[in-house]
Amino acid sequence: MTAAGPRDPTATGARVLDLPIDGMTCASCAARIERRLNQLDRVSASVNYATEIAHVEFPADVDPATLVAAVEATGYQTRLPHPAGTDRAAPAHAAGHPVGDDDSPDALAALRRRLLVSTALTVPVVLMAMV
Repeated sequence: MTAAGPRDPTATGARVLDLPIDGMTCASCAARIERRLNQLDRVSASVNYATEIAHVEFPADVDPATLVAAVEATGYQTRLPHPAGTDRAAPAHAAGHPVGDDDSPDALAALRRRLLVSTALTVPVVLMAMV
């Protein structure tokens, strides 16, 4: 008896895609997305809440936009990852910054707003602690 090794989905003509998922707040969210993706015909999905990644195996005739639409139909955001050959993140990576899609202007504006609000709310707390 031989042990079965890890199966290679690409050997059967299937495609593999790791979709970043935004908006998950609990393991139930991950289960909901996984259930929705697995309802698609011949699609096998596994969603990891900790990494916010959906690992999806699907046949070549399934359009990746269908997977994105299925995730967005559950109320979460996703996007197709950039092809490996693109150099979209090359300048950030070359400068020593981590590579990621969170560098969008909207994400940076939200972080800036949170920083300003938290700074403004911290000042009274620090002053009261000094008294």
